[in-house]
Amino acid sequence: MSKHANAGRAERLDEVLGRVRARLAVPQRALLERFVAGYYAQVDPEDLGERSIDDLYGAALSHWQFARRRPPGSACVRAFNPTVEEHGWQSTHTVLEIVNDDMPFLVDSVTMELNRQGLTLHLIVHPILAVRRAADGALAEVEPQDAGASRRESFIHAEVDRLAEPARLEALAADLGRVLRDVRLAVTDWQAMRGRLAAIEADLAAQAPPVTADELDESRAFLRWLAEDHFTFLGYRCHDLVVAGGEDALRIVPGSGLGILREDPGREVAASFAALPPEVRAAAHAPELLIVTKANARSTVHRARTLDYVGVKRFDAAGRVCGEHRFLGLFTSMAYRAELPEVPLLRRKAANVIARAGVLPGSHAGKALVSILGSYPRDELFQTSEDDLLRTATGILHLGDRQRFRLFLRRDAFERFVVCMIYSPRETYTTELRKKWQAILLAALEGTGSEFNVHLSESALARVIITVRTTPGRIPAVDERALEARLAAAARRWDDALREALIASHGEAAGNALLARFDGALPVSYREEFSARAAVPDIELMARLTAAAPLGLSLYRPLEAEPGGLRFKLFHLGGPVPLSDSLPMLERMGLRVIDERPHRVAPAGEPPIWLHDFGVQTAAADAATDVHGLHAVFEDAFGRIFRGEVENDDFNRLVVAARLPASEIVVLRAYAKYLRQTGFTLSQGFIEATLAAHPEIARALVELFKARFDPARAAEGEGPARERAQAIEAALEGVENLSEDRALRQLLALVLATTRTNFWR
Repeated sequence: MSKHANAGRAERLDEVLGRVRARLAVPQRALLERFVAGYYAQVDPEDLGERSIDDLYGAALSHWQFARRRPPGSACVRAFNPTVEEHGWQSTHTVLEIVNDDMPFLVDSVTMELNRQGLTLHLIVHPILAVRRAADGALAEVEPQDAGASRRESFIHAEVDRLAEPARLEALAADLGRVLRDVRLAVTDWQAMRGRLAAIEADLAAQAPPVTADELDESRAFLRWLAEDHFTFLGYRCHDLVVAGGEDALRIVPGSGLGILREDPGREVAASFAALPPEVRAAAHAPELLIVTKANARSTVHRARTLDYVGVKRFDAAGRVCGEHRFLGLFTSMAYRAELPEVPLLRRKAANVIARAGVLPGSHAGKALVSILGSYPRDELFQTSEDDLLRTATGILHLGDRQRFRLFLRRDAFERFVVCMIYSPRETYTTELRKKWQAILLAALEGTGSEFNVHLSESALARVIITVRTTPGRIPAVDERALEARLAAAARRWDDALREALIASHGEAAGNALLARFDGALPVSYREEFSARAAVPDIELMARLTAAAPLGLSLYRPLEAEPGGLRFKLFHLGGPVPLSDSLPMLERMGLRVIDERPHRVAPAGEPPIWLHDFGVQTAAADAATDVHGLHAVFEDAFGRIFRGEVENDDFNRLVVAARLPASEIVVLRAYAKYLRQTGFTLSQGFIEATLAAHPEIARALVELFKARFDPARAAEGEGPARERAQAIEAALEGVENLSEDRALRQLLALVLATTRTNFWR
């Protein structure tokens, strides 16, 4: 820490000590000064600077008053919300005060419990003070750390998210009290547990159990290795394997419990063993000396991990399993860092797997397998059988660094959990994806909960281990490959689906070329709205856009569309199309525009392409049912209108209403304008509305014109034209509005009066 920071702390501390001198009587003053000086000696100056002098003084004095009397061999814990009115100082957070004998794991364990309860830790002050207490626990003196007659005590002041309910405060204090009790039990009995381990190892040397010499040597070496700071001993208990009620049971040997496994009054049998199915309990008779696995419970001491379980089977004079020595604790960081050849049991298991895999030592595959085992999750190496390890390790070997997805399942021997090891392309891994995998695995394995561990390295593959907690005897049979396919499907990114769709549509070379051009160009908004398969025709259309032909169009009907509902994509190279330009065109084609969703597509090194996706509604509720017959004429007509090749008027309503191409609507537009030139009294707007109101007659008029003048139909003679004219006459009988009837009859008369046309030139 910098000199400036130390100076800042000293200055702040002097101000707090000034309050002590000003407010306390002489008999207490010296004692409190020593306490406060030690209390804030190691606190971050920034934390001191964020709090007022009155509140720093109040917090220290409050903790001092709480610590005035503590029964020997116990922890004092309280949780409260200090206020100026009630306590003389205040905090916006809930305050925890703890006084305990100094021992390992206190801060780790308290912090772990707060995190388990979902509370944010805003401040922690943890001085270790040398104190002297009277026989009744009354605090008599605070002395220098090296005082020979003093006891070192831990003072923990923590501030967490504010809890308003008194019951919640009481529950939090009680939970922390249980955690501190576990810490005290583990620390107090630590040497005794190490002694039991040494005695067990010595007994194995004196009276060899019925196992091979190699297994015995490795097992004894493993027990010695545990004692060399590779295992944090938290609990021990001895059990007898007995038959109770006709079933196997593990009976607790009275007085054998140490640490967190000290006996509960009235308990005679191990409940966890009794809950196992009979066929699983029968495995207790197997002549395997060591059991290394995970316990059912998570540690409340030191680290937030599931407890490690090391069992040493006991054998009677006849060589039958008669019980078990059980140790609970946590493998230390040294155990996880140790090289594989240094770890008894694991080195033997790894050597057997390499030999059984059939790879040549020193070969590429041999070196790769050694590397796989060296980086294999250490907990899994301890727990997995040699057969399971061989299957999984060779499966990983075959993966190499290929971007492939694989799932490996391992069922716990006691059916308490299933370990699901997933290898997935690293670039696809996300937290959301991991949550999806957990949900799928929980459902498939009928789990009660799950935990996960993620390993990301320089490899192209990410390794995710999801441990699903299960109920013994109720794990369903699962098809591992089918489950793998479900997880892989959940991991498929939009980009992966697009690659597959483009290659399926265009072949590998052309598909990859389109992917390289447009994959990174499509915005997130587009990917969220359209499937990868739906993007293929859009990409094909955008790929054809040029400066000479910058417009692309696509009319389509979503599956979810209401009757008459359509959507229309307008692609434009270079810049967006203003709504003031596009909306009048669409509305004059008889469409009501509901919404517009713009997307900017930006291929690297190319001008951007703007995609305007319009939601439109047709006048007729059933018009959208024949979108396949409409989209070609609609897209052609809109393009012509957009380019100014066709007038933008209400005659264009016939595109949707009558399915007439823009080129044929020109015929009706020309006749209507001719009528105006002859002095016809009805307006062009009225004629446009009349034709839109009677689209079948409008279409029939165009068909009559084509029947009379289309050069390709000259050989048909006048018969077809005469029949069409008669059909129009019959249809006109159904027109009730006299003005509409008049306009339509005038158009029919003009078509019949026409003698020649240059329409087909």
